[in-house]
Amino acid sequence: MLAWRKSNPKAMKSKDASTSGTTRVPREPHPRKLPKIGAHLSIAGGHHHAVFAAAAASMTTVQVFTKANQQWKARELTDDNIRAFHEALADTGVADPVGHNSYLINLASPDDSLWNRSIDAMTLELERAEALGLRDLVAHPGAHLGSGEEQGLERIAAALDQIHRRTSGFHSRIALESTAGQGSCLGYRLEHLHSIVDQVAAPERLSVCLDTCHLFAAGYAWDDLDSYNHFIAEFDQRLGISRLRVWHLNDSLKARGSRVDRHAGIGRGHMGIEPFRCILNDCRFSDVPLILETPKGKEDGQDLDVLNRSTLEQLVERPGRTAGKDTRRRSARNGR
Repeated sequence: MLAWRKSNPKAMKSKDASTSGTTRVPREPHPRKLPKIGAHLSIAGGHHHAVFAAAAASMTTVQVFTKANQQWKARELTDDNIRAFHEALADTGVADPVGHNSYLINLASPDDSLWNRSIDAMTLELERAEALGLRDLVAHPGAHLGSGEEQGLERIAAALDQIHRRTSGFHSRIALESTAGQGSCLGYRLEHLHSIVDQVAAPERLSVCLDTCHLFAAGYAWDDLDSYNHFIAEFDQRLGISRLRVWHLNDSLKARGSRVDRHAGIGRGHMGIEPFRCILNDCRFSDVPLILETPKGKEDGQDLDVLNRSTLEQLVERPGRTAGKDTRRRSARNGR
C-alpha cells in the first residue's frame, strides 16, 4: 500500500467540519441490507431508458452521462425529458441515480482557452445534474499536461470555485473521482483530493467517488480486512468518511501500481475478490451507490452487467452470520 505523507497535522483535516475524520472504523463490516448496486448505462433515446435498463438487470441504482460524452455541445434537456426520467425512477424503484461528466473536460488544463471552456462545460453538466435530481456528478479532477501537480491542483480548485459561484444554491455535488494516475492525470493519491477540497471556497459542495480499479492501478490495495480498514481510516482522516458518496466497482486488467486504467469484470482481473467483499459488507456504505463500470457484452448468452451484479451480491454476508455482528454496538459497549 502507498505510504501517505505525514506533513502538517492541521492540513490533514478538511475545512468542512461536518465531514472531518471522526468515524471509528469497525473491526469487521456489518451488512444491514443488500447494498445499492448499479451500473453505468446508456442514455440513448433519453435518460429514462437507462433507468429501465437498470431495473431490467435487477439493479437498484444507476449512473448516466448528463449529455453525449464525446461532444462539447448538449442537446436541450426538456421538461418532458426530465419528467420521463423522474417517472421511470418512481415506477421502477431505482434510487439515488449518479451522473458522470464528459471526459473532454479538463479543469487542470494550463491552457486558458481549454480551461475556460471546461469551466463552461462543467457548469452546464452541473445544471443538467440538478435538473435531473442527481445527488452527485462524478468528475475526473483533470490532467496538468506538464505544468506540474501543484499548479494543476490549484487550477482545479480555482475552476471549481467559478463553477460553484455560477450554480449557487444547487443540491447536486461534484464528486471528485480517484484516478489511476495515467499520464498527467491528477487524483491518483488521496493527497490530491484533499488538496482540492482544502483549497476550494465551498468544500461542503464536493464529494468523492472512489474507483477500485483506479486505486489499485495507482498502487493502493487491500488484501484482507485489516488493510481495508487501514485504508478507510486514512481516507476518513484526510477527507471525512461522509464525503465518500459513490463507489465505482471495477477489477483491473493491469497489475497494482501500473498506473494504467483498464477495467475488468469482478474477479476477472488482478485484484482478487476480497476488496469487493470488504466494501459490500461495510455498513457505512449500505446507502452509497456502488456502480459497475465493467466491460459490456454477453457471455454464454448472459449479460455481463447482470453477471457482475450477481457476483457482487453473492459476496454479501447475510444477517446472523459471524461477519454480521454489529461491531458499532459492541464498540460502544466496550467504551471505544
